[in-house]
Amino acid sequence: MSRSTVSPADTPKDLPLSRVRVLELGQLIAGPFAGQLLGHFGAEIIKVEPPNTGDPLRVWRELDLDGTSPWFRSLARNKKSVTIDMRKEEGRALVRRLAEHSDVVLENFKPGTLEKWGLGPERLRVNNPGLIFTRVSGYGQTGPWSGRPGYASVCEGEAGFRFINGFPDEETGELSGPPVRPNISLGDSVAGLTAAFGTVLALLARRVKQDQGTTEGSTVDVSIMESMLNLMEGIIPEFDRKGVVRSPSGSSITGIVPTGAYPCAPAPDAPTSAPPDYVIIGANADSMYERLMRAMGREDLTGPNFAHNQHRVARRAEIEDAITAWTRTRTRDDVLRVLSGVGVPAGRVTSVRDILASEQVRARGAVEDVWVPSGSSGGWTVKMPGVAPVLEGIDARTRWAGPDLGAHNEEVLRGELGLSGVELDALVATGVVGGGSGRE
Repeated sequence: MSRSTVSPADTPKDLPLSRVRVLELGQLIAGPFAGQLLGHFGAEIIKVEPPNTGDPLRVWRELDLDGTSPWFRSLARNKKSVTIDMRKEEGRALVRRLAEHSDVVLENFKPGTLEKWGLGPERLRVNNPGLIFTRVSGYGQTGPWSGRPGYASVCEGEAGFRFINGFPDEETGELSGPPVRPNISLGDSVAGLTAAFGTVLALLARRVKQDQGTTEGSTVDVSIMESMLNLMEGIIPEFDRKGVVRSPSGSSITGIVPTGAYPCAPAPDAPTSAPPDYVIIGANADSMYERLMRAMGREDLTGPNFAHNQHRVARRAEIEDAITAWTRTRTRDDVLRVLSGVGVPAGRVTSVRDILASEQVRARGAVEDVWVPSGSSGGWTVKMPGVAPVLEGIDARTRWAGPDLGAHNEEVLRGELGLSGVELDALVATGVVGGGSGRE
């Protein structure tokens, strides 16, 4: 029976999360993004996937030469793939054994699913009382909505995020037409970031408990809706104290002037069918605003009546019209050159093509080239965004791309759990464990 084993480079022992083991039971984006962040900084991530199919993200969007999504290669970087069928009791027994040797269980199933399978916190802490259980769901583990399925798109709407994205109705000031969705699953990624942060806090809290002589673990309860609610700035207190409902504002932002996207003249070599160029200007600070107006030759829009943000908000239309009139007669590069010279923040609206060509991105190593091995063709590189933040003196980097399906079955199930070859073969024969060939 053929099984492939990938032996990635050893993880440095001096990373912040070295010697922390995470058992990742989630799939798609929110839970796995948390796992990606933890793995980048040294945690060992054992990703449990269903045999034959694996994480559905493996075949989402664009597919590479081997039929696997480059997105999956990025999101599952630095992880070990083990294929176990958790719908079968024999598979759940293997997961329980893995949990005994783990510091963290990370999952994003619908609340109650793992309890139904006998894999909830109470069951798993019987043999590992210090286990941290990080749970990501649409609305949290409690409350009247806890049992609802909750994808990021829906939770973004319930958190109020979608209401403020779009263009305002000229008469009512409220949302005109359907809300505009950023073309990423923002709620999933924000929840994943929150889950990673919560996991690190729980690890620190466990260390304090251990210093006090206890081994108690904890549960990190992450709601996608609440994670988005955390981003909503002053919307709730402003409504509470002033009765103001924050409305959508197009390409600008309510209550801060000037900031927005402004149209520019086409570049001399631009084709006539090219869309207009825009430049984003954020002259929020008082001194920056004054420098902007002087660079535009609009000193008439300076002085006591424009000195502070609250003054400028009252004259927003006048200021915005003046900036638009100025940028329309200049190319984007001309605008950027002038504003850079006077210290006013301004930038392009870039596509991924522009990002990869950016001198700043290249200088910072913000995009990595990661090798994907392939038995038939030798392999290829995939570009991936780097992981922030950069920690001084810490060599945190992508050590290997998201692995083939079941690539670490031998390493984990035999090496960690001590299964014999005969035992593993029997589990493969009954479909409890995948074949581990990378394609299954």
